[in-house]
Amino acid sequence: MIKSRYPNFSERISIRVGMIFSKAPLSPNAWTLFSLLPAILGFYYLVFAKSLVYGALLFLLAGFVDMIDGGVARVTRSVSNLGAYLDGVIDRIVEAALFFGLMLYGIPDYVLPGYMWAALALFFGSAMTAFVEVYADYRYAISDTRTLAKMGGLLERMERITLVFAGMLAGYFVAPIYLTYTLALVSVLAILTVLQRIVFVVRNAD
Repeated sequence: MIKSRYPNFSERISIRVGMIFSKAPLSPNAWTLFSLLPAILGFYYLVFAKSLVYGALLFLLAGFVDMIDGGVARVTRSVSNLGAYLDGVIDRIVEAALFFGLMLYGIPDYVLPGYMWAALALFFGSAMTAFVEVYADYRYAISDTRTLAKMGGLLERMERITLVFAGMLAGYFVAPIYLTYTLALVSVLAILTVLQRIVFVVRNAD
C-alpha cells in the first residue's frame, strides 16, 4: 500500500539507497541473488534454532538487500525486464522460506514425517514451476510467445501428477515408505525444473 500510494517517497528512498550501494562492484542482479543468503539463514534459525529474533533480523536483512537491487539499477541506468523478472522470482522464494519457516517454527524439534517434508518441498516446486513461466510473460522478460512456449522443462504438470499418483498407489499396495521416496524424487525434479526455466528465461530474455 505504501509503495502504490506514495510512489515518489518510495522512489526517493530507493534512489538514495542505490547511490550508496552502487559503489560496490556488484550488479543489480547480483544484489537480487545475494538476498537469498540471509533468507536461507533466517529459515535455518526459525526451523532448527527456534529463534524468532534471529529469524526476523535475517529476513529483514533479506528485505533490505532486495531494496538495494532496484536502487542500484535506477542509479546505474541498468533497469531491465530481466532484472524485474529475477527480482520477482527471488521475492517469491524468500517469502516461501519465511512462511514455511514460521509454520515449522511452531513444531517442537521440527519432528515431521519424511513424506511431509517432501510434500512441502513439492508444493514449493510445483507452484514455482508455473510462476516462473507466467511471470516471464508478465514482466516481458520474453515477449515472443513462440519462444515462451518452448520453455518446457524437465518435469511438467502431467508428469508430476502422474508420478505422485504412482507413489500413492505404491505407498498403499507395497509399503508407505514408497510414497515418501516418490514425493522426495518429484520435489527434487520439480525444483530442478524451476531452475531450468529460470535459466531459459535468462538465456532468451529480450
